Order: sequence, then structure tokens, then C-alpha cells
Amino acid sequence: MRGMIAILAFTLTLGFPAQAPAQAKPPAETRLVGPGETSLIVRMQGPYDADVPLQVVCYFKHTPDSDARMTGAPVELDKHLGGLIASLRSRGEFGGDELETILFDVPRGTIKPARLLLIGLGDESSLSLERMERVGRVALREAVKIGATKVAFAPLIRDQGNTKIGTGAVENAVTRGMLLAYGTERRLQREGFARPYTLEEWVIEAGPAYYDETVAGVKKSIAEAKAVARPSEPYSTKGKP
Repeated sequence: MRGMIAILAFTLTLGFPAQAPAQAKPPAETRLVGPGETSLIVRMQGPYDADVPLQVVCYFKHTPDSDARMTGAPVELDKHLGGLIASLRSRGEFGGDELETILFDVPRGTIKPARLLLIGLGDESSLSLERMERVGRVALREAVKIGATKVAFAPLIRDQGNTKIGTGAVENAVTRGMLLAYGTERRLQREGFARPYTLEEWVIEAGPAYYDETVAGVKKSIAEAKAVARPSEPYSTKGKP
């Protein structure tokens, strides 16, 4: 009996556990390539799990009952953050007006993204695809400002109780806006009007129920962005600043 114990102890010291621990399965994802070889990833994960420099989330305009109607990802996100977002909203410091933004570093040891960008969606009743395309442009340009080369995006619209627009259509509009804005950014760089910046990854986060619809919407946005014809003339006759 003592011999068996000694053998087991020796085996464990060599690094061979009696039973290997189960490894977490990576989230489902679909990788796509947009204009200019832009890397797009639709991934089945929440806004607290993306290991990126910048996570973008969206919120409707704050009302007396808006926070109480939230479920799922935004609730879990703010739990991780110790109520930071709820405090900003309830105190009127981030009301969620259309295209309003606020950027902050996340508390250490809470979620994987390093920084969080909140973008306001304005009134729920007037939500439109045109507005969501503008959201995509704003998100990209804010990422450029801070030099975030990997960005994750979650609109959180369904989690706020709004079903006005399909999730695929939302991501189609947002991603199209982002791709066109990035196209402008790349051209500004080529013509000497912007500092170097490369978007290495744009991650679109989707829940299991909306994953396939989201992938379809993103694929459509890629085709639409590629089809946009823009003038070939330089932006300016003055040359580089």
C-alpha cells in the first residue's frame, strides 16, 4: 500500500495529473474579410469576454424605467463593473442621447476589454438603420482617436427590450458605416492627412439566438461597402499639411 502511494506521489510530481481538467470550448465565430483586407469576426460572446483594447456598447436614452427593462448582457456587464454604467446613467452624466459618447478605463480585474466606449442611441421610438450606420462611423472614428487596433462591438438593443429592427439589419447598418468610415480613414492616410492606423480586428458580438442572422447581415454589409463608388480625385488641392 505504501508503495502504491509513493508511485502516485512520484507520478504527480512529474506533472501527470490523475485526470486532465476539462478545457473551456472557445466561442463559435465566423471570420470574414472586408474591403482593404479588413478582418471582421462575428463571435458568440458577451461584451465582457472580448480580450481587446476597446469594447463598444450602445444605450438608448435614459428614462425612469429603461434600466429596469434591461436583461442579459448589459445587466451582467454592469454587475462586473460594480454598477459604473448605472451610476453614470442615473446621475445624468451619460444620458444616452443620439451619438453621445463616453470613454473610460474599466476597473482592474473586472472584464477582459481594457476600455469601454458607450454610444447613445437616442429615443427608442425613432431608432432607424440610418442612425445605426452613423453609430458604426462614430465607433470607428473613436477607435482611431485612441489608437485601438482591435475593437469589439455589441449594440445591446434586444437586451434593452427593443425589437423594432432585426438584429441582422442592425449589424448590416453598423458594419457598413464602420467599413465606409475606415475606408475614408485609409485614404486620408494615403494622402498624408492622417497619422498611421490599422484596424486589425473588428469583432461583432452576437448571442446564440441571433448569431446566424448577424453573420448574414455582416456579409451583406461587406458586399455593400465594396460596391460604393467614391470619387477618385484627391480630397484637397493643397497636398500634405
